[in-house]
Amino acid sequence: MPPTDRSFARRGFLTGATALTGAALLGGTAQATGTQQSAWPAAFPLPNGFQPEGITIGSAPFAYFGSLANGDIYRASLATGRGSVISKGLGASHPTVGLKTDRHGRLFLAGGVSGELRTVNSRTGEIEKVYATDGTFVNDVILTPGAAWFTDSFRAVLHKLLLDRYGAPLTVETVPLTGDWEQGDDFTANGIERTPDGSALLVVNAVANGGGLMRVDPATGVARAVDLHDAKLPNGDGLLLLGRILYAVQQQQNAIDVFRLNAAGTRGTAITRITDPRFRIPTTVAAWGRRLYLPNARFDVEPAPDTEYDAVAVDRV
Repeated sequence: MPPTDRSFARRGFLTGATALTGAALLGGTAQATGTQQSAWPAAFPLPNGFQPEGITIGSAPFAYFGSLANGDIYRASLATGRGSVISKGLGASHPTVGLKTDRHGRLFLAGGVSGELRTVNSRTGEIEKVYATDGTFVNDVILTPGAAWFTDSFRAVLHKLLLDRYGAPLTVETVPLTGDWEQGDDFTANGIERTPDGSALLVVNAVANGGGLMRVDPATGVARAVDLHDAKLPNGDGLLLLGRILYAVQQQQNAIDVFRLNAAGTRGTAITRITDPRFRIPTTVAAWGRRLYLPNARFDVEPAPDTEYDAVAVDRV
């Protein structure tokens, strides 16, 4: 789906003193063994008409998906592929785009064209809080100690939702992006992660240098281009960091580009590309055990109530 349609597709073609520690950011403790997980489905359906975009997996083998159609949250068992809607959204003008879950069972949702930041209790499905911003397309989210950070695709800012010591949301701040940040006339910022050493944030910029990554100082908002050598991310979407390995979904290319980063996240080397015939414009990625899970957004078809959607699993590098 072209990035100019702000009501449909989120991702077009495309603190100074406190370090952002990796352990606090990676959900999941006990993971399935390879033998056990190999018996789990490598693909499973999502509801017809759901229009999936974001995915997150926490400390249990369940994936949560957000709906662009109406903001619903669907939870699926990775062991069986079966699931259900656990939280009803606020309607067509309040999509759920990127989302993340924390260790307290709270979901953080990026509200796309609504400009909202929302939190949901993943156990009850209750929408806990809704924060309005002056954002034009709140896109993706990453959790760090003390904050949830959201990208905005049409403005050179990050939205910072401050969290208390128990992970409960407090207030929202806007952090302007400066330095090497290049804001295009259209869809620019997309997926967000943190650096391996936890000192900074990584943000997809679909415009600068033909598409790539920016390393953002969370204390100042100053962005510097990450040296990926000749690699480009013009269709870069969701990001996932596991150790020093960064997975970057290139949605329209039906591929995941894999990089090995240095600790500070200032340089990265492309090590492989993952493709699969089951990819139908995947957007985001989450991990459990030795597998990566991705929703197929199917941005190449006009969505309808009977449009079929699914999620697929591929092996990690």
